[in-house]
Amino acid sequence: MDKKTPNIQDVARVAGVSSATVSRAISNPSMVSDATREAVFEAIAKTGYHINIMARNLRRQRTGAIVVLVPNLGNPFFSLILAGIEQVAAPAGFSVLIVDTRQPHADENQIFTYLHNTRADGLIILDGTLPQDLLERRAAVLPPVVFACEWIEGSDFSRVVIDNSAGAAIAVRHLHELGHRHIGHVMGPMANVLTKTRLHGTRAALEELGLPFVPEWFLTGDFSLQSGAEAARRWLALEKRPTGVFCASDQMACGFISELSKVGFSVPRDVSVVGFDDIEIGRHFIPALTTIHQPRRKIGAKAAAMLIDRINGEGSVAVSEEKFAVRLVMRQSAAPPL
Repeated sequence: MDKKTPNIQDVARVAGVSSATVSRAISNPSMVSDATREAVFEAIAKTGYHINIMARNLRRQRTGAIVVLVPNLGNPFFSLILAGIEQVAAPAGFSVLIVDTRQPHADENQIFTYLHNTRADGLIILDGTLPQDLLERRAAVLPPVVFACEWIEGSDFSRVVIDNSAGAAIAVRHLHELGHRHIGHVMGPMANVLTKTRLHGTRAALEELGLPFVPEWFLTGDFSLQSGAEAARRWLALEKRPTGVFCASDQMACGFISELSKVGFSVPRDVSVVGFDDIEIGRHFIPALTTIHQPRRKIGAKAAAMLIDRINGEGSVAVSEEKFAVRLVMRQSAAPPL
């Protein structure tokens, strides 16, 4: 005898909620709590429940696709964000198409072929360096748009972000609490909105703590391992070096530490290092990286939930911002100065 095809009532029973709540979590995911949404999606996975996606899309004249614009697919930072997007999009019947905006072939025309409302029902943009005027010129054909992590300053799009300035300040205060009074900063690319907000938090914390701002101790980077290594070489060349360094990304922090290790310097004996992001490699690095944790999976899930509500006409059309808090993860790369 054939096994019964699971239905929405089966999902409701496993999740411990009503059928109406299951339907709401699928169609309008931001209308339910995070805990309820996760319980429903776990129940969908357990029961094997499937929506008749093709029939629904034909009925609603939809593509059934969400496009995600990512500035660098090789960056491990984005993995959990994409997982969070998929976690919400798949049960709601949307496939997720990922476009790397930094690939050589991804010129303006190539990227924006994905942005027309006949190609996708909605967009999640993780790249805040896209020119604002390009989006504005195509506003008439754009489907609903939500930014996540990064955003374009002055743009009229909703976004899901973290408190970047507060996270940077937490990193600086931690180094100060350990006893460091000479603190430097490895920055991201200056045109990036994350660089600006984390730099603002760093400088505000230094001023609050009465610590000096030394321009030579503020080293440019681009969030990559290579730029972290280059920052370490510039740190080595300084006549007077900061004893604590806050890096605006974990990748730069790992590159910084690795480069110093090559020439016989030890972290945290010779310099303490704090990163930002809490990517997976940080906890396995030697030394394990003290960092600022941001809830990347939740960011992706929230962005997808917000977008799906707008696609379904349930979300507010007003520009909104969802901001997640960050927290310090203390490991072995930061310690009191000798």
